[in-house]
Amino acid sequence: MRQFIALIHKDAQSEFGVSFPDLPGCVTAGATLDEARDMAAEALALHLEGLTEDGEAIPEPSSLEAVMADPANRDGVAILVAAPAQAVRSVRINVTLPEDVLASVDAYASANGYSRSGFLAYAAKAAMDRGNERRPPKS
Repeated sequence: MRQFIALIHKDAQSEFGVSFPDLPGCVTAGATLDEARDMAAEALALHLEGLTEDGEAIPEPSSLEAVMADPANRDGVAILVAAPAQAVRSVRINVTLPEDVLASVDAYASANGYSRSGFLAYAAKAAMDRGNERRPPKS
């Protein structure tokens, strides 16, 4: 199992921010340290999924020494985040969306470090998770 180094940053008036030095654009945050760790795992999984869907290579994780050698990383606290098993195969689909919705999706994805596919997967999972929270368990 591969693990990537994530850096947790915290300013006095901010949430716990998380970034991955090996994966530019893969960032997230959480109100608590535990939430930040959970969000880091989710962000990593979605980012790697997006790279795979876009046909891009997943980089090898850097060592802690290499990450901390960069002065820009020294203000963060390093944690290890496990990369998910890459056993899930991505499937190409054809989706039709209104032009304005697609433009909004692309703008949001770009501004938040997602690929289009990665963001749509994230949004779909989030919507399904919210839906499952509202339903009573099946007996």
